[in-house]
Amino acid sequence: MGQNSRVVAITGASGAVYGLRLIEELLKRGDDVVVIISPSGFLVLKHETGLQLKGPASEIAVKLKRYFGKTKGRISYYASDNISAQLASGSSLVRDMIICPCSMGTLARINCGISSNLIERTADVVLKERGKLILVPRETPFNQIHLKNMLSLSQAGAYIIPAMPGFYHSPRKIEDLIDFVVGKVLDAMGIENKLYKRWKPMRL
Repeated sequence: MGQNSRVVAITGASGAVYGLRLIEELLKRGDDVVVIISPSGFLVLKHETGLQLKGPASEIAVKLKRYFGKTKGRISYYASDNISAQLASGSSLVRDMIICPCSMGTLARINCGISSNLIERTADVVLKERGKLILVPRETPFNQIHLKNMLSLSQAGAYIIPAMPGFYHSPRKIEDLIDFVVGKVLDAMGIENKLYKRWKPMRL
């Protein structure tokens, strides 16, 4: 696992399609992507996208490769309960992790330093190694606990990019709204993209 690998985790918040679209874009540009999916993430994936992933990690890896097809980048998969995986150590050199979408439960446990699964442990590793942790929460409305947790994680160095699409680019279909959010994530990663039309001042 090299320095160019990026970890994308999908948890049980609504908006699994954001995670799939992000993985697709990263693979398309040639990045290697390591995927982790929480048990609730599997349920949301099936419900919202029809993608059913079950079985041992090796079978899920094959299904993911089949789903995304032939790409420049390589995709791999780790089970969320595989706490002994290489990702759980700072020596793995993984410095980019995106949790998309990020449930409030996952966000809270990361904020408290609780590593009950590989997603939370990898996030902890990325933070302690001064890497780039991007969280894409999808919840509304936020209560004070949610807001405090997000503020605390932001102060710890994480990027908080809520799944809040803009409308100034005149979206015409749902895919345009999805690409807006994914484009913002790629912006935070320093990856040039044209997934959404950037704001240009109106001429008076």
